[in-house]
Amino acid sequence: MNVYVGLDIGGTKLMAAAYDEKDNELQRVKYPTPTPYLECLDLLHKMVSEVAGKNSILGIGAAIGGPLNSEKGIVSPLHQTEWRNIPLKDIMESKWNCPFYVDIDTNVAALGEYHMGGYKEKYFLYLTLSTGMGGGYLINGKVYQGKAHPEVAHQTINYRCKNPERITCACGVPDCLEAIVSGRGIQRIYKKSAEKLLPEEWDEVAYNLGQGLRNIAAILSPEIIIFGGGVSVGGGIDFINSAKKYMNEHCKLVVPPELKLSCLGYDTALLGAVYIAKGKHL
Repeated sequence: MNVYVGLDIGGTKLMAAAYDEKDNELQRVKYPTPTPYLECLDLLHKMVSEVAGKNSILGIGAAIGGPLNSEKGIVSPLHQTEWRNIPLKDIMESKWNCPFYVDIDTNVAALGEYHMGGYKEKYFLYLTLSTGMGGGYLINGKVYQGKAHPEVAHQTINYRCKNPERITCACGVPDCLEAIVSGRGIQRIYKKSAEKLLPEEWDEVAYNLGQGLRNIAAILSPEIIIFGGGVSVGGGIDFINSAKKYMNEHCKLVVPPELKLSCLGYDTALLGAVYIAKGKHL
């Protein structure tokens, strides 16, 4: 049997799945992410072998944190400090003798959500709110890159925050949206996880997210924004609707986008990785 393999390479967990040519899932595995680079690479090879079994692998796709060069497959995920300028494409193609495609996790998640969720919108944005924050922007189902990957989470907003001295971003800039609304940012600002936020604290996060969405609507003008990640799922539709209210109040010159929670949940990046393994995204 011929199979496609998807890899979700995260800072805390690794996931792999194999699908046949009719999009049936055959096998999946999940492991904690080892810190040492070589140990992590060995585990990825083991996972590919586990899910593919004795089947012939037609292609492998991978979602990973940025920054990276998707064309050359050279990766340097920000939150995995030992991964710097790793030629992952060359390594995987040499090992498995099949095409290997890799892109920033939010781009891959956007592709998975769009194509496996049956969306038809021309201008489509996927946002993940989890440990960090990121986005993948699609036009007619294809990733829009620009000169570099658009970093929608690293914008500045007119925020509300009772503890502004605690705002700091992993990118080195002190006032990014990610540092205010992501899981890591929430933990730093409120000294608790998102699931333990009080209603008034959720409202503050929703307000700040709404300001970022206003900027995104004004600049990128997507028709729809889909939300994934633990903070989005934990806050639920009430959180998304609160952010929508604040976005709409400050969005005067463009039509506000529709906001929805992901239909694929935590599998979005993994399923997107299976999708790009087929080379359809090129």
